[in-house]
Amino acid sequence: MALLNLEQISKHYTQGEHIVKALEDVDLEVDKGEFAALVGPSGSGKTTLLNVVGGLDAPSHGKVILDGTDLTALREAACSDFRLFQIGFIFQAYNLVPVLSALENVELVMVLQGRAAAERRERAAHYLEMVGLSKLLDRRPSALSGGQQQRVAVARALAAGPRLVLADEPTANLDSENASALLEIMHRLSHDEGVTFLFSTHDPRVMERAERIITLRDGRIVGDERVPERQHKQ
Repeated sequence: MALLNLEQISKHYTQGEHIVKALEDVDLEVDKGEFAALVGPSGSGKTTLLNVVGGLDAPSHGKVILDGTDLTALREAACSDFRLFQIGFIFQAYNLVPVLSALENVELVMVLQGRAAAERRERAAHYLEMVGLSKLLDRRPSALSGGQQQRVAVARALAAGPRLVLADEPTANLDSENASALLEIMHRLSHDEGVTFLFSTHDPRVMERAERIITLRDGRIVGDERVPERQHKQ
């Protein structure tokens, strides 16, 4: 059974007298626990599609159904609440709060969720340990490398307990060693936690680890390949 269903998703923008069709009639199903990558040239609609899936941008037409809930039918406040509990985000720019420690950055979404302080701290420490940062809990982002900051972002996304994690070019600023380590961590967590990952990427390293590669071109899906033998790749 699909966790995510996209039905006839279109997204159009107006630029002067022109209409830009960023997405056009996209249909897609993503199952629970999938480790899938959206690929395609710049301007193909990858980031726009992630933003629509995450409820950050409303489609011009169509439905986004996540775990039985139609996000496109929700009012803004209800969509924000749903996103807070059901969807995690990992961005290329990390988006960590500079004045907060690694532990506090991971706790931040859980604060918004209203979780108790003891539970927040326990979950934050647990996920930071899972991404290999158990000895760096008190460090601020400025004292962490780029790879370490992105690991904090992964821990933050997962600690909130989402069903779906959306990752927009998460390895773009990382060297090969850090990118490979991060992908291994996310792949393992995907299967251990049953969390669905959907990436937007140009990175061949992500494509090599993805279990499903969905190709976009000019706002349309033009390819969809599952690679089942990668499901147990270490």
